[in-house]
Amino acid sequence: MGYMWYMLFEFIAVILFLVFIGWVIWRLAKGKPIKAHMVMYGLCLGTGIFTIAFFMSMDIPKMAKIVTCITLGLILIFVAARRQQQAKSG
Repeated sequence: MGYMWYMLFEFIAVILFLVFIGWVIWRLAKGKPIKAHMVMYGLCLGTGIFTIAFFMSMDIPKMAKIVTCITLGLILIFVAARRQQQAKSG
C-alpha cells in the first residue's frame, strides 16, 4: 500500500507541475507580467511534493516519517513567517 501513496504523490506532483507550466504560458500569451517570486513559489511547491513522495517511499518506520514531516513543516512555516514579518517591517 505504501508504494501506491508514492505513486499518488508523484502523479499529483506531475499534474501540478504541468498546471504551473500552463499558467506561465497563459500569462505570457495574455501579455501579463510574470514576477520572479511567483515562478520560484511554483517551482518550490513542485519540488516539495517530489521530495515528500521520495521521503515517504524510504524504508524507515512510519512514525519517524510522520514526526519528521511535522517537524520540517513547523520549521518551514516559522521561517516563512519570520521572513514575511521582516519584509513588512523593512
